[in-house]
Amino acid sequence: MVYISGKITGTDDYIERFSKAESELIDKGYKAINPAKVNSGFNDATYKMYMQSSINMLFMCDCIYMLKGWEDSKGARAEKALAESMDYYIIYEG
Repeated sequence: MVYISGKITGTDDYIERFSKAESELIDKGYKAINPAKVNSGFNDATYKMYMQSSINMLFMCDCIYMLKGWEDSKGARAEKALAESMDYYIIYEG
């Protein structure tokens, strides 16, 4: 299963970007987890709560898909580091 990671905070179009990636991964035969969609129901959540939820989803996967601009996100950098520590396969958006 592939976890989608990328910049959310300060990004206006993140829902569209994550959804597009999810669709493309599914079209290629992957099962994808879109944390932007899953976490969208947490209206009053703190950053820490979002990250806890996201890390739990990441643990369910064995691959991570890094959206363009991930380097500018503290959360995406942490997700990538965790994925690397667990020897996940890493895919970078073209």
